Amino acid sequence: MTGTPLLETKALTKEFRGFRAVSEVDLTVARGTVHALVGPNGAGKTTLFNLLTGFLSPTSGTVVFDGQDITGRAPEQIAPLGIARSFQITSLFEAMTLREHLELALASPTGMGRQWWRSVTRMARFKDRAMELLEDVGLADRAGAPASSLAYGQKRALELAIAMALDPKLLLLDEPTAGMGIEDVDRTIALVKQLAAGRTVVFVDHNMHVVGSLADTVTVLQSGQVLAEGPYDQVRADDRVITAYLGAAHE
Repeated sequence: MTGTPLLETKALTKEFRGFRAVSEVDLTVARGTVHALVGPNGAGKTTLFNLLTGFLSPTSGTVVFDGQDITGRAPEQIAPLGIARSFQITSLFEAMTLREHLELALASPTGMGRQWWRSVTRMARFKDRAMELLEDVGLADRAGAPASSLAYGQKRALELAIAMALDPKLLLLDEPTAGMGIEDVDRTIALVKQLAAGRTVVFVDHNMHVVGSLADTVTVLQSGQVLAEGPYDQVRADDRVITAYLGAAHE
């Protein structure tokens, strides 16, 4: 049901040699919503992302996804539950075609992903769905091209298609518009809106235009703690947030 919690953290904390990168974070992400995490550099956003997806284990606190306690589970244990993540730094196989990237992603849950080189025929069963995903992100006409031939914004679109290949309940996007020009940013906003239909999305972005265009709820982090939370317009008007972060972006 839309609006019920899909992801929750309670008192989530991560320390690195005594330094608290994330401190006592209570986060509730409602099912079927788009939820933004914002804050200045060093606020703990990426560390929190890594805790949610199992790339880091918390020092204390809990992470519950769709009613299951996933605290401390490894990424390969979390992903099959319905969580997909795209990374801040684009990482693709430059020599592989776009369609091959999608076929590999689609094969992964079946166990065939580790044997993709053994049979082109077996991988071909995923061709139609791969083409559908490429069509969704506007890259169908580049299906046979190597990833190395794509512009930066197109590579990020391919990463989104790869994440969607897992048919996730929760899509986590780390800086989806980082390094993009204005045109690519607007295309990515439209693409995320399209992909978010019927799904839950959590994303980090420094671009307040992106946050305001996409987010139903915004959580502002400062020094690893939740400073404020609510709809974008409410958060933007919060004096604490203006002082800590947003004020400089809107002067």
